[in-house]
Amino acid sequence: MSHPGWPLLDLRLSTPDLELRPATEADQLALAALLPDDVELDPDATTYAVGARDGRAAVILQGFWKALGTWRPDAWQLDLAVRAGGELIGVQTLEGTDFPRLRTVDSASWLATAARGRGLGKQMRRAVLALAFGPLRAEAAVTSAWRDNHGSLGVSRALGYRPNGERRHRRGEGVDTMVHLLLTRSDWLAGGGADGVRITGVEACLPFFGLAAEVAR
Repeated sequence: MSHPGWPLLDLRLSTPDLELRPATEADQLALAALLPDDVELDPDATTYAVGARDGRAAVILQGFWKALGTWRPDAWQLDLAVRAGGELIGVQTLEGTDFPRLRTVDSASWLATAARGRGLGKQMRRAVLALAFGPLRAEAAVTSAWRDNHGSLGVSRALGYRPNGERRHRRGEGVDTMVHLLLTRSDWLAGGGADGVRITGVEACLPFFGLAAEVAR
């Protein structure tokens, strides 16, 4: 283990075309610069009287730092930097709230504009679902997207998620519909979604996901 104080930094997920690993400080700065203009950020995030580009960078950087600084075994957000051929292309996030009890994960992601349309979004999601339903022993995965986010919804449906309701939310100055989807452990396993995904460095991370007690039994 090269990071005994924070073994999550040794976690690696790989697919045929991608490597995913926890975003380091250097990754975070590079990702903030790479963030596409069409990625919607947290509408409740703190904003600053700076230019639009710098303002968006500040929001995403504070999001990374908040996730690390508030990490708890029962409430965590794992932000993974995604690389293709060694080049940084985006972020894949996996989240768990009251995870040891609920065993449910949520996910979010974005890709650089030049990396879209190549099936990489599906590989990214498959990688974190393999982690969730494999070593983390999740029972369900949920995800949500605006009804016009056809790319995200297409990835979810292709991976076996099923409809889980819709809800109206504030969006900018107006209101729009958020589509919710659910993937169960049984559907994931039946679909063989983890094929081709390799996970290393996870054992030392289990206590950080609230799983140490189960491992000890």
